[in-house]
Parts: sequence; C-alpha cells; structure tokens
Amino acid sequence: MNPDKLESIAGRIRRLRATRHFGSVTEINAGLVRITGLHAVAAIGDRVRLGTAPGICGEIISLGPGSARVLPEEPANGLSIGMEAEFLGPPRLYPGPDWVGRVLDPLGRPLDGRPLPPGPRERGFTGPPPAAVTRRPLGPRLATGLAVFDTLLPLVRGQRIGLFAGSGVGKSRLLSDLATGVAADVSVIALIGERGRELREFVEQTLGPEGMARAVIIAGTSDQSPLIRRRCAWAAMAVAEFFRDRGQHVLLLADSVTRFAEAHREIALSAGEAASDRGFPPSTAHLIMSLAERAGPGAQGAGDITAIFSVLVAGSDMEEPVADILRGVLDGHVVLERAIAERGRFPAIDVLRSVSRALPRAASERENALIGRARGLLGAYAESELMVKSGLYAAGSDPFLDEAVRLYPALDRFIAQSGAGDCAASFTALSDILDSRSAGIGKS
Repeated sequence: MNPDKLESIAGRIRRLRATRHFGSVTEINAGLVRITGLHAVAAIGDRVRLGTAPGICGEIISLGPGSARVLPEEPANGLSIGMEAEFLGPPRLYPGPDWVGRVLDPLGRPLDGRPLPPGPRERGFTGPPPAAVTRRPLGPRLATGLAVFDTLLPLVRGQRIGLFAGSGVGKSRLLSDLATGVAADVSVIALIGERGRELREFVEQTLGPEGMARAVIIAGTSDQSPLIRRRCAWAAMAVAEFFRDRGQHVLLLADSVTRFAEAHREIALSAGEAASDRGFPPSTAHLIMSLAERAGPGAQGAGDITAIFSVLVAGSDMEEPVADILRGVLDGHVVLERAIAERGRFPAIDVLRSVSRALPRAASERENALIGRARGLLGAYAESELMVKSGLYAAGSDPFLDEAVRLYPALDRFIAQSGAGDCAASFTALSDILDSRSAGIGKS
C-alpha cells in the first residue's frame, strides 16, 4: 500500500475520541455565547458545537471562572439557553499530496463537491517558523514573465514581498499573473474575504486547468465569520509548510493581509481587547509578523516558501497600521499607484516607491548598473515631470534630464511588458533601451 495512504488511515484511527465532553449554553448576548461545564477541558482557540449535529460551531475566545465565551462561526439564530455545547478540541488540518488541484475552505473541507481524503499528519493552524539559525539564505532569482520583476524588482526563491494597493488598481490581476508566471512545485493561494463570485472565475479563467494542476486554493469569502476569514490565512500557511517540509518549492499568495487583520480585529474586540491604532488592537502587530515569519527559506533539507502578500491601502496611505507593520518585516514591497492605473499602464507599479531587498545580490554587477541607471532616469523625470509637461523646461539645460525625457516613454512601456522570456532576455531589452542614445530607439 502507498505509505501516504497507510499513514492517512493511521491518522484517522488516532483522531478517534474515546470520550466526549458536553456543557450547556447559559447566556447569549451581542453575538457571543457563554457556556458552562467545559472549564476542565476548554482552552482559548478550541472549537465547540452548539446544539445537536450539525448545530452551529464556534470558537472559544475568552475564559472565566467556570465559563467560557464562544464566538459562533455562523449567525446565532436558533440558539437558546440550555442548549448543549459539545467540546470539539483545537482545530486541525490534515494536508496531503491529494490536496493539489483542489479548492478548500479554511478547515480543509472541499468546496468543489468531490471527496478528499485527509493527509497523513495533523498540523495546527499556528506554529513557529523554522529556527532562525538553521534557515538557509535566499535562493536564486525567479523568472516571473513580467519585465519589471525580472529586472528592476527581482523576486528570488524564498523571498517575501508585499503588494500595496488601493482598490481597483490591478492588484488581483497582478497576483494572477504571478500565480501563473512564477515557477514553483506547488502554489498555495489564500483568498481571504474575497467576493464569492470571484472564486470560480479565478479557478477557471485565471489559473485554468494548467495552473490548477499545481495549486491549492483556500477560500474564506467576505460573507463568512471573521473566525473563518482569519483562519484562511493560517490554513494556507500550514498547507504551504506541509509541502515545504517535503522539500518542495512553494509559491504562497495571500490576498489580502488587510482582511486577515480586520477579521482579527473583530475577534479581538469581541474578546475584550482594547482598540488601539485606527481600531486595531495591540495584538495585530504580532499576528501579522508571526504569519510573515513562517514563510521564507526553510532549514537544511527542506524546501522554501516564496510568499507574496497583498495589502489594501486606503487612499494610498502607506503609513496605515497594516501596511506599516508588514512593510517592516518583508524582503521587499511593491506599490501600485492609482494615477498610473488610470492612464492605462499595467502593472501600475510605482518603481521609485518600490523596493526589492534581494538587491544587489540577486543581480550581477552589470545588471545592478542597468537597474541603477534606469531608476536614476525614472527619478529625474518624476522630479521634473510637471515642468516638462507644462513647457517650462528648456531642452539642453540638463543633459541627464534630456535623456530621461527622451527615454521615459520606452522605459514606461518596458515596465508594462510581459512574456519577454527569462530574466536575461528582459535585461537585454532594458540594455537596448538605455543604450539607444544616438539611434533614437526609445523615443515615443
């Protein structure tokens, strides 16, 4: 018998419960349920079932003398005083190789209507990252199929980057291109608080059969409980860690960390934690940082998790709490600018506000020189753009700015290029633009 199948059967046997614990509902108030009778076994984060099966499941978010408060995973309609509360224990996932190609909810239950056997070993939703002293450094550069990432903002194996964008500026489209363009053994995609109608579209049109053949999708839609939405990010990370520990390279896409933090805010405030910066409780910083630290290079003998986290920034405010916290712990950040999107350039990346901390190691000396020169020209144009467009700049007064004005249209088109081939081909295209002084290549 296949060892994975045998271990899966053994896991089912281990999960059988010899005893069951029951309490009862004593209070229902403002969406929270107080239960008694489980104080001897209950812990923060454990699940309970309220009412007879299937009932309504919930999570214990606070404990008191002889009682516990439960936040239900569904509306509390139909619950009543005296109703039984069955202790289910801490939530667990059982990922396995058969999960590839499937669409699951944050508890590991299939959403595509097909049966799914549990994997060989249980995994908790939260856990420590690999020990810092045993982790390998970042790996080689990864081709993405997008010229800007293959040159100016390189992505390397095991890197963790953030996509910072407001609504409607092409964030989801860029994530889709990275999901299909970055080579990895497995792609794990967390759709946290997304619109329900987008799930099928993402599976069938964005990824397609070829993309789904190496993908695991964990989806918690916007209408679901904050418990489900928060668990979505943890579940995706746990699945990514399962494949990483098997020695595989995993591409993790989490859309979005903002909704993950907002779900945590709802839960933490319900549990009595005080609101702090813009309503987010103090525990938000640790929540985000601990999630990000679980991604990245693995220890010797393990694989890597290359992670791309999206962040919704209202009004392009990069100082809002979630963006500020995440930017400080990642290996790079990419800023999508609304003004660029509105003039029709995709991806709408503001290169000057974006950083890849894989540089300069991810590029050769010659490539770093090309990157530096391109950024210098883009910066010179950005500083004088208003003067140039209003006709206040006189050509010839600054040779470097003259070159920036002449090459800007070609550089802008280059940032929007896709399907250029590998990284070497993209650098060749960039070099051709930058070396087009006398030939006039790169003029609009």
